[in-house]
Amino acid sequence: MPGLVHVIDDDASYRTAVERRLKLAGYDVKTYSSAQQLLDCLPDADTPGCILLDVQMPGLSGLELQSRMTERGSILPIVFVTGHADTPTTVRAIKAGAEDFLAKPASSEDLIDAIERALARCDSIRHHQNELGFLRQLVASLTPRERQVFNLITRGKINKQIAHELGTTERTIKAHRHQVMEKMQVASLAELVLNAERLGLLGSEV
Repeated sequence: MPGLVHVIDDDASYRTAVERRLKLAGYDVKTYSSAQQLLDCLPDADTPGCILLDVQMPGLSGLELQSRMTERGSILPIVFVTGHADTPTTVRAIKAGAEDFLAKPASSEDLIDAIERALARCDSIRHHQNELGFLRQLVASLTPRERQVFNLITRGKINKQIAHELGTTERTIKAHRHQVMEKMQVASLAELVLNAERLGLLGSEV
């Protein structure tokens, strides 16, 4: 799977060796001597990738970088590769969302396997975000009245109830309902409700 692997380690010889191994395996690689260096030039979110990260480094530690990346909304999965593996650190990293935690020296097979899983997760997250972005655009295309109807439909209201609540006729609501379904590009009420749920709009005043 294509992608950019960001290697962060304060050991220059290790960075060089890993970069060589990964490039031979077909990956694009960018190396950093410190966690702060990555933060100073935060990777483009549109570029699929992952991070290979040491734990103990001068300045910002690997775990601290993981926390900072989460705060900034990064979707780049992190694979820790370290010579300082202990149970509390491993548990903390995994609970915080790390893709894997490998002890140095990690075999090429283990390293590439972890990278492949991380890149697959990154691709899945990007796909999910793109889908949500598209759905938000569809919701934004609704008129204010259509958004009211959308909200009431997804709360399980029938046309008669919606008409009463909005002070209009069932015929008018049917027309709005048709427009909502068309603009949201759905063929069924179940699909409309599912999309509302995915957007966190189920039952909300949108």
